[in-house]
Amino acid sequence: MKEQVRAEFFGRALSRRVGRPVIVEQARTYENVEQEVAAGRVDMALATAEQCNFFEPQSRAVLRAVRAGRWYYHSAFICRVGESLTLEKLRGRRAAWVDPLSTAGYLLPKRHLESLGLPPSELFAEQRFYGTYRQALLAVLAGEADVTTFFTTHMEEYMVRALLAERVGPEERKLRPFAFSAPTLADGLIITSRMPEAEAARVVSAITAMSHDEGGLEPVLAPFDIQGFALVRGTSFQAPTPRGAVNSEYVTLDVDAQERCRRVWSSTGTALGRKLRSGEGLSLMELLPPEAGIPLESLVRSTRLNHINGRMHFRMETSGQTRLYVAEATLRPAGPGEQEPDLGLLVRDITDLDSLEQELYRLASFPLLHPDPMLEMGREGQVRYANPPAHTRFPDLLELGADHPLVATALAYAHRNAPDEGPAQVQIHGQFWEVVATQLQDHESLRVFAKDVTTRKQMEASLMQADRLASLGQLAAKVGHYMNNPLAFLMANLSFAREEIGRLREALRTGREEVDPEEITEVLDALSESVEGAERLKGIVQDLRLLTREAPRHRARVDVHPVLEDTLKLVRGELRHRARLDKDFQPVPPVEADEARLGQVFLNLMLNAVQAMSEQDAARNVLRVATRMSEAGEVLIEVQDTGAGMTPEVLSSLFEPFFTTRHSSTGMGLSVSHAIVTSLGGTLRADSQPGVGTLFTISLPAAGNPVASPPHPEHELAS
Repeated sequence: MKEQVRAEFFGRALSRRVGRPVIVEQARTYENVEQEVAAGRVDMALATAEQCNFFEPQSRAVLRAVRAGRWYYHSAFICRVGESLTLEKLRGRRAAWVDPLSTAGYLLPKRHLESLGLPPSELFAEQRFYGTYRQALLAVLAGEADVTTFFTTHMEEYMVRALLAERVGPEERKLRPFAFSAPTLADGLIITSRMPEAEAARVVSAITAMSHDEGGLEPVLAPFDIQGFALVRGTSFQAPTPRGAVNSEYVTLDVDAQERCRRVWSSTGTALGRKLRSGEGLSLMELLPPEAGIPLESLVRSTRLNHINGRMHFRMETSGQTRLYVAEATLRPAGPGEQEPDLGLLVRDITDLDSLEQELYRLASFPLLHPDPMLEMGREGQVRYANPPAHTRFPDLLELGADHPLVATALAYAHRNAPDEGPAQVQIHGQFWEVVATQLQDHESLRVFAKDVTTRKQMEASLMQADRLASLGQLAAKVGHYMNNPLAFLMANLSFAREEIGRLREALRTGREEVDPEEITEVLDALSESVEGAERLKGIVQDLRLLTREAPRHRARVDVHPVLEDTLKLVRGELRHRARLDKDFQPVPPVEADEARLGQVFLNLMLNAVQAMSEQDAARNVLRVATRMSEAGEVLIEVQDTGAGMTPEVLSSLFEPFFTTRHSSTGMGLSVSHAIVTSLGGTLRADSQPGVGTLFTISLPAAGNPVASPPHPEHELAS
């Protein structure tokens, strides 16, 4: 993780120097690096020394890593303290190597041993690769191995110990170097031939210049043990073109009680736009320009007055550039006979360091290693940064910029400013994406998160299709059963009516027999019963259509309290003989719904509750209707009865079409209610205990309007 962040930080620093985006990707292994370079898929690669040597003839350039002032290094052979090992005494020992492609961790010591006539395959009893220098060192410390190797630029024990301490901490005291290999050129950056020659020259110039500027590469690459890069051809070092020292200003001054400079030192003799040689005896205002002299003089005085070390930042124009400086004033202890000791003043140019620090803070706040595409962009759609998955999934992101569908969707989402509506959705190259954009604190930038939901969409479609087919199969069987009886009854009555009408018509035509009015009445009764059967079939079909109908596309904000009041009026007549009413309406916001369909749900639930209570227990029965808010901010509507209750077996099938425990019911009411509530984005659940009663709870998303007060007192008891 740290390596990825460091690499990204280096990419940002280089991008700022060359004036174009630099995309950084981390290879999993050394082999991956080699494959990418060989295939010509990358412009630059941070590679091992061996890979740099191999690809140098076919590359634009190879920049070698500089450590401790050297662009080459050795392998140090490491063993445990107390063991008097030499290279000649390694026979039969166990070796812990880093990686087959690691230069100092395997290849360089292997070549060195072979040059001495000690091939490792014959020398060691066991050889193992541990993946990292740290793991190889820990293997030696734990006694799993007897020897390992480590890179070092200097063949000195204390230098090696300092490097070991960075890997294993205080445990380095238990290790010691006992031999060194011949040197090899260091690892470095391969500038591949994929990059145009002119651009490669600019990149090489930028990187080598950054290596020599204060605030350049060291803050970026120090965690890699790299202080910079040097252009080395063969065994010769090509120094960069000398540059002005504007970026390396570093001034120290000793200021006495009279605010005069007793000692002045600068690495270049020039700083803050002035030559500082022969500055002793001058005041700060005489030595420096006013833009620096005034703030520094103020810092010196406040430090002496308050007896507290001080620090301040200031800016000034130098060589046509605005530079940022930091100044630190330090009170020194008084010497013998001194009443007012000198004050130490340190002034540094931190312009580049500050710029890198801002990038680091921004990078640290960015979830860099998130597996999904994430990017940072301006309010007008200019892409400032994107993590590796963003470039991988959207290779045309930088090319299209603000015209890219992802960027356009993110801008539309940000301008909509309605996070409650959920993520925006967009289809790009056949894939479905959910997009969320959040505004950063600077109010000028957006951070965009994209999630690939293609698989989820496909699964949802498959599940919906499978569920639809299964439901249709179940419905087909149940529809046939429930429609068979009224159809048979209807067909029998119509057949009887047709026969009777035919017989009566023939009697009237021939006049052979008189028509009995009772016979006509029987025909009319049969036709009336047929109409009733048709109406019953019509009701079943309507319920089926309602059950399978899509959610309404145009909804309105509905206050549930008036709808509940209207529904209670419809059931009041039947309720009067079965139970008393207990209303508990608390303030709730409106919901997005179709008012008529919502009223149908309330009516179905209330009728179900009323019919579940016996008239014989009317004095004990209670129908409770309540509204309240859930902890998640949803609107809850509760309909509770004190009827017979339901068994778990009945509850499990309660919302299935045509399921009923009453002979007079079609079994469609609760299934239709469930479908309506679900289409509104809510839930309908039932809790019941035999002999206690049933509670139906509707949960609906709030529409976001101000909370609506109930039309009646908060708690009303009616009979």
